[in-house]
Amino acid sequence: MDLNQRSAGVLLHITSLPGPHGIGDLGPEAYHFVDWLASAGQRVWQVLPTTPIGPGDSPYQSVSAFAGSPLMVALEPLVAQGWLATPALSAGGFDAARVDYPRVAPWRLAQLRAAADGFFDRAARAARDTFAAWCAPQAHWLADYALFMAIETAHAGAPWWHWPAGLRERDAAALADARRALAGELRFWQFVQWCFDTQWAALKAHANARGVSIMGDLPIFVAHHSADCWARPDLYELDADFQPTVVAGVPPDAFSADGQRWGNPLYRWDRMAAEGYAWWVARVRRALAHADSFRIDHFRGFAAHWEVPATSPTAIAGRWVPGPGRALFDALARTLGPLPIVAEDLGVITPDVTALREACGFPGMRILQFAFGDDAANPYLPHRHTPDSVVYTGTHDNDTARGWWAALPPQERRFAGSYLAADGDDVHWAMIRTAFNSVANTAIVPLQDVLGLDGAHRMNTPGTPSGNWRWRFDWGLVGSEPTRVLGLLAAASGRGPFGLLRS
Repeated sequence: MDLNQRSAGVLLHITSLPGPHGIGDLGPEAYHFVDWLASAGQRVWQVLPTTPIGPGDSPYQSVSAFAGSPLMVALEPLVAQGWLATPALSAGGFDAARVDYPRVAPWRLAQLRAAADGFFDRAARAARDTFAAWCAPQAHWLADYALFMAIETAHAGAPWWHWPAGLRERDAAALADARRALAGELRFWQFVQWCFDTQWAALKAHANARGVSIMGDLPIFVAHHSADCWARPDLYELDADFQPTVVAGVPPDAFSADGQRWGNPLYRWDRMAAEGYAWWVARVRRALAHADSFRIDHFRGFAAHWEVPATSPTAIAGRWVPGPGRALFDALARTLGPLPIVAEDLGVITPDVTALREACGFPGMRILQFAFGDDAANPYLPHRHTPDSVVYTGTHDNDTARGWWAALPPQERRFAGSYLAADGDDVHWAMIRTAFNSVANTAIVPLQDVLGLDGAHRMNTPGTPSGNWRWRFDWGLVGSEPTRVLGLLAAASGRGPFGLLRS
């Protein structure tokens, strides 16, 4: 994806797609959404992290920085291959508007286990050879991930630092015993990842053929309870008992007076540098296999990150600690070539962060919801934008445009209403039009704003431990008018086919 080309797109996570099996996945509805994007003149589909979810159902607290989410594996292709019987639950079995993770997750994993049994019992030799051929080059991450998941399952989900000493400390003999004892479970988790990669590659090919590029999302940190941390604890700030001594977070900001204590272990950047940042090279290489570009979360952490003592209950007691800076991105570029990265440069941005982003040539982000809190010099206002940026009405961490408008203080609402020439009835379209008319090369709009939905449809509220990542849409919310207007705005602003103005 050329981030210097003028384009428009929509932000929608895979899990928010409609479908009969409780959560959006890589099945028919994903293809339908790609076709809808193309019909509306959109050239980018931005998704959130596609890794397995973690605590709070968050994709930013995953058990793996490399694996795909089992919950996103579509069941229809497994049925078509003859490996899985038609799923037992019909379209009415799950909530169509929200993801009920406690109910959906075990049901879908049971379906995947049945499909794995079907594959290993009945699959043709060619399919087995294809599976084996995929596993071999993925072994650098897949072997540890599959073993991690197999051991976790055998220990009822216990975190890895509570496993028996031999497994916790990765004693060679203990790991060999586990591989033998859990061979079937290892094979299952490998099969799920093969299904994910195969389905994702097919969907991406379909999108690219329709002129739609995929923008992924790469969290900066990994979860403590993750295959990555277990496999290489020496790369993280952990004590002798494998507990973090310091954790990640951000200082107090507009989202939280106490800051945000994320709790992720922090990297030992010195040790990563000594290895030529090999772990990051492998991680970004896999991200580029899945997406045409990607947003890298919390970019400012590469210049300096907020280090919070692990014993602190909030992020207030943290301090800024230098990150790897340009050395990391130079190492990535030497191995992988030009990096199609969007730098999430929100929050407390100091000159060193801007200098790093500009030195790397990455576009930053401009959020319209942040534009009206002070005066006309606000850098998020469109007349202050620059081409090397991506403009959003809001992100997954913001309220919807209509929800934002409803909660604005009177003075901020007057400013926004004057600038946007809008009120509460049409503020979403006014913000989309304003974003599309910006000089920023890329404009991305959450689907909730295209549909004019209120704050009840918000995806995530930062700093809250539950109730997030559950929103789903239904095609009945879309209709022809949002599609038509979105296409007209894309065409008129030079971001979509001009012919849409004549249709």
